[in-house]
Amino acid sequence: MPQGAVTDEFAMASLNAAKQQLRTAMKHKLQAMSPESVALQSSTVFNKLKTFQPFVNAKRVSVFLSMPGGEIQTDAIVRHALVSGKEVFVPYLHKNPTTSPTLPERVMDMVRLRDLADYESLTPDRWGIPSIDPATVHQRQRIFGGPNSQHSQNTLLDLILMPGVAFDIDPNNGAIRRLGHGKGFYDYFLSRHSSKSAELGQQESPVLLYGLALSEQFLSPCEGAVPVGPFDQPLDGLILGNGEIKSPPAAK
Repeated sequence: MPQGAVTDEFAMASLNAAKQQLRTAMKHKLQAMSPESVALQSSTVFNKLKTFQPFVNAKRVSVFLSMPGGEIQTDAIVRHALVSGKEVFVPYLHKNPTTSPTLPERVMDMVRLRDLADYESLTPDRWGIPSIDPATVHQRQRIFGGPNSQHSQNTLLDLILMPGVAFDIDPNNGAIRRLGHGKGFYDYFLSRHSSKSAELGQQESPVLLYGLALSEQFLSPCEGAVPVGPFDQPLDGLILGNGEIKSPPAAK
C-alpha cells in the first residue's frame, strides 16, 4: 500500500476514534438531563425560531423528528410550520437503490408531510421517533423521488433544521461545527442535494443549514473541540436552548 494511502487511513481512523470518544462522553452528559430542562430549552428554541427570519422566509423546511430525550424536541416546530402553510419535510431512511462498495447501504431522503393530521398519524419507531410509513412514501413529494405526480424531480429545500450530538465554533475561522450520530446520513444527503441543485441550475441559493441544540450540547473551548473531516459541512447557524443564536462571521 502506498505511503500516502497508509497515512490517510491512519488519519481517518484517528478522526473516527475521536468522534466516537466525544459521542460517548456526550451520551453520559445528556442522559443526566431532566425532562423538565429539555422541555424548557425546547420551548425556548421554538419561540426563538418563530420570528427567526431564515425560518420565517423558508417555504420548504426539513425538520428532524426528535427522540424522546437528549435533544431539542421539535413537535411544536413541526406543528407551527404546518399550520403556517410551509411545506414540511422529515427524514426517511431506506435501503440505497444504488449498490456499490463505495456507497452507503442505507440512505436518507426527506419526504413531505401532507398536513397536521398526517403528522399526528405517524407511529414511533424502536427509538421512539415518529416515523413515516414506508407504504405511503411513493405517494409523497420527496427530494429524491422524482419524476412523479408530486413533481419531486424539481423539489429542493430552503432550510434544514439539523440535530446533532455536539456542536462548537472553530476558533481559527469561526465555522460552526457539528458532530452527528456517526451514520453519515446528513453528509450523504447534503452531497446529493447539492448535486441536484446544480443540475437544476439553482446553486446560487444553497439550502441553509441550522442546528438546534440543548445548551449542554454546545462545547466551550475548555471542554474540547468537535473533530471534523473533509465531508463534515459547517453550519449556517446554531440555535441553542438558552436562546442564543450562533452565526459564523460571514453571516454576522
